[in-house]
Amino acid sequence: MFQGPDARRKNLAPFRFDPRGIHFVLLSHAHVDHSGLLPSLVAAGFAGPVYATPATCDLLGVMLPDTASLQEREAEQEGVRPLCTAEQARASLTRLVPVGYGVPLEPQPGVRFLFRDAGHILGSAIIELALADRGNDTKLVFSGDLGQPGHPIVRDAMPVAAADTLLVESTYGDRLHKSLAETLDEFAFALTDTLVTRGGNVVIPAFAVGRTQDLLYFISRLHRDGRLPDLDVYVDSPMGLAATRITLLHSELYDREGEDFLAWLRSGTQRKGLRIHFTESVEDSKRINSIGSGAVIVSTSGMCEGGRVRHHLHYNLPRPECAIVFAGFQAAGTLGRSIVDGAETVRLLGEPHPVRARVFTIGGLSAHADRAALLAWLKGFRRPPRQTWIVHGEAVPAHALRDEVRRWGWTADIPSAHQSAAVA
Repeated sequence: MFQGPDARRKNLAPFRFDPRGIHFVLLSHAHVDHSGLLPSLVAAGFAGPVYATPATCDLLGVMLPDTASLQEREAEQEGVRPLCTAEQARASLTRLVPVGYGVPLEPQPGVRFLFRDAGHILGSAIIELALADRGNDTKLVFSGDLGQPGHPIVRDAMPVAAADTLLVESTYGDRLHKSLAETLDEFAFALTDTLVTRGGNVVIPAFAVGRTQDLLYFISRLHRDGRLPDLDVYVDSPMGLAATRITLLHSELYDREGEDFLAWLRSGTQRKGLRIHFTESVEDSKRINSIGSGAVIVSTSGMCEGGRVRHHLHYNLPRPECAIVFAGFQAAGTLGRSIVDGAETVRLLGEPHPVRARVFTIGGLSAHADRAALLAWLKGFRRPPRQTWIVHGEAVPAHALRDEVRRWGWTADIPSAHQSAAVA
């Protein structure tokens, strides 16, 4: 699903292939930029299985209907047709087939695949695809979205040793994240300076899956270490609550830090001086807007393109004592990107809003691998793939990553829209 400028036209455009001719779909993870058009694909005639990890299937069970319901409400307000309906989203869920990590499957004669942990969010996968051709296998690897090593809750991305054709993401192909220690210092300062010194609120636009759970972990860790004051955290995202509940069900996917944190979540979300409130109803969400100071508000959507976070920005963005903390990538053309890029005024809920709150962009909180982590993962290949395609990145980071691996002697290119290529 596209986000940013011209997203509606792109998302409503007919597929450039016949969905009825697709035998199956392999899905790397649940984030809507990877999964959001599945209901449209099924509505257009696709009738095969969609293979994904069990955790991804569980997350999609709440994410796709929720996304569709939000689209229906916004479309009704704007007098346009929605991208998909909640009924279409539920129909797409019947196509899901869960497959665990490391379990090889042959969905069609001569085609085998398996998933490996990508370390990005719960259930995220690297896809290895083997295609039989005259007795020889050709191996295609899709990185999916790779996680930054050392992040809590999920395990690090697994290495892959060989590929004939490789597709690798490049979201942060041109930059490095700060170390985790530096990131926590930056995060602690943003919270304490805003809540204590300035007496404002902190609004954190966050993706419901992955980022929300990471933020709760980091806040609890900083409070446990005595680096945060007593505070109230409001997770204003029904999807964030649903994703957290699903996270609690998949203990087999945690790293050691995640096990400790999620044990605390299971025991309740209140500890001395740290109170986490999950809001579900619209009334509870509106009540947060009456809080003038001392609140940390974690709300969707992560790029501020919709959802409840826009209302919290409405009340807090014009206030110089408040802060907006961005903890994830902001795509070009989104409201979040405009704020990050220093816009003095943004259009929000149909009206211009001055940006007087301080803006923090904490890249080290991102669940995407930075340049060093991407290169380290690529160095895990025993020999260069015959062809590497640099995907899932804006022009500057994609070109930076391509140029670096070319210096290694790899054959690497950035595909253009709708380009076709033979599998090496």
